[in-house]
Amino acid sequence: MAKFVIAGRADCPYYAKTELLADYLQKNLPDFRIHKITQRPEVWEDWLKDVCEKNKWSHKNSPIIWRELLDRGGKGLLLGGYNEFLEHAQLYYDVTSSMTTELMMVIAQENLGAHIQKEQEEEGLKTCINPLQVWITSASAPACYNLIPILTSGEVFGMHTEISITLFDNKQAEEYLKSLVMETQDLASPVLRSVSICTKVEEAFCQAHIIVVLDDSTDKEVFTLEDCLRSRVPLCRLYGYLIEKNAHESVRVIVGGKTFVNLKTVLLMRYAPRIAHNIIAVALGVEGEAKAILARKLKTTPSYIKDVIIWGNISGNNYVDLRKTRVYRYESAIWGPLHYSRPLLNLIFDSEWIKREFVATLKNLTATGRQFGGILAAHSIATTLKYWYHGSPPGEIVSLGILSEGQFGIPKGIVFSMPVKFENGTWVVLTDLKDTEISEQIMTRMTSDLIQEKLVALGDKIHFQPYQSEHKDLVPHEEKNPVMSDAAYFLNQIPQTTFEKPQSLEFLNGFEGKTVES
Repeated sequence: MAKFVIAGRADCPYYAKTELLADYLQKNLPDFRIHKITQRPEVWEDWLKDVCEKNKWSHKNSPIIWRELLDRGGKGLLLGGYNEFLEHAQLYYDVTSSMTTELMMVIAQENLGAHIQKEQEEEGLKTCINPLQVWITSASAPACYNLIPILTSGEVFGMHTEISITLFDNKQAEEYLKSLVMETQDLASPVLRSVSICTKVEEAFCQAHIIVVLDDSTDKEVFTLEDCLRSRVPLCRLYGYLIEKNAHESVRVIVGGKTFVNLKTVLLMRYAPRIAHNIIAVALGVEGEAKAILARKLKTTPSYIKDVIIWGNISGNNYVDLRKTRVYRYESAIWGPLHYSRPLLNLIFDSEWIKREFVATLKNLTATGRQFGGILAAHSIATTLKYWYHGSPPGEIVSLGILSEGQFGIPKGIVFSMPVKFENGTWVVLTDLKDTEISEQIMTRMTSDLIQEKLVALGDKIHFQPYQSEHKDLVPHEEKNPVMSDAAYFLNQIPQTTFEKPQSLEFLNGFEGKTVES
């Protein structure tokens, strides 16, 4: 039995005539089999050249037909083109074709349309089969260790979405990453296609669909605040360049960490402008800490507390807004169904506790950096990703760090945490919320540090001057909620110990390959 392979340009009229004649022969002859190959016009010549070089044939036109002996195997035998196939059919089978030129042209165009449609269907299938490419930077950080089990549980992207995780860090972390890969494989997760490591900077973020940016490596060394801010720029510039160059066009970037989260996010947007709309900062860690403090006060469960809004600098000078916060399933004289809730500020009668202890506890957590510890950071990132892909709970307010477009009177061009909801694969800023106005003094306090951080980091301002309020801040429900800024966090560390210098430049040098400047 012989099989004839007929290959041609999708819009070639001679291929169309050859194809119909071959279809007739296959239908009427029991030992005659055909296999068809079409290529787009723009790639046909290159494809034909490769086939001929591989088989040591000489052929330059469309179509090309060769014969494969199924019972013997071995190299295919070149028959030739359109004319040679017609002669073969007439000589061996006494069959020829009487197709008109006009009909040949019509069928050729139909073939081209069918070929394009087939390619589109195959691409659609690939998106279903190919795993979601998840890259985690600074993968030796504790947050990564806690994030991996959540991502591989199927809870974030769903049990029907396979993922491939790539752990990205410098060369010095390679041995640790290898052990982390083995531990991840031991999970035997049904949604984990593969897990690998990358220490070569030029290969970073290759076809990434999701990039999780964690805190970069640090080393103990005294450092000025201004130099600390400027040290964020080289790494963000490098990441931005690599994301633009290597990542998938629809990549989503999510930024977490202990300090300067807003600044890192806005710098990534600056250096990766093509996907700036898909870069966000995680604010759920601060939100979770606030809920936990309130739950301990009310002797309830943190998950029963909803709609705590975080405004401003996620890892610094922010305002925890309790005016919309509600408590569900609270045990008291008033009880209702599961969907029944009560305003939190109506349940805490000790206003002095809110004014003093609540604010002081949050301030202390910010000062120590505990609010972005490994477990909480991982859970916050995973929850934000889950909402991004599947939507946030209906009616629930979520805090998210995004680029301001002037909403709520926030200056444009800074990354600012504000209330949103997730739906249809994106987020919507909840600008229609009532009674969420923020006083000019509070807004100035929050935006001043963020604007200065950006200016100092980019070299447009020499010295950072922390905002000093003329009046003492009061309480959250009166729009007065002082929380330590990134600058204050930095300065707070110096009397106690040397500051942890971000190793941006040494971090880059730790990779194999050259640092890329844009």
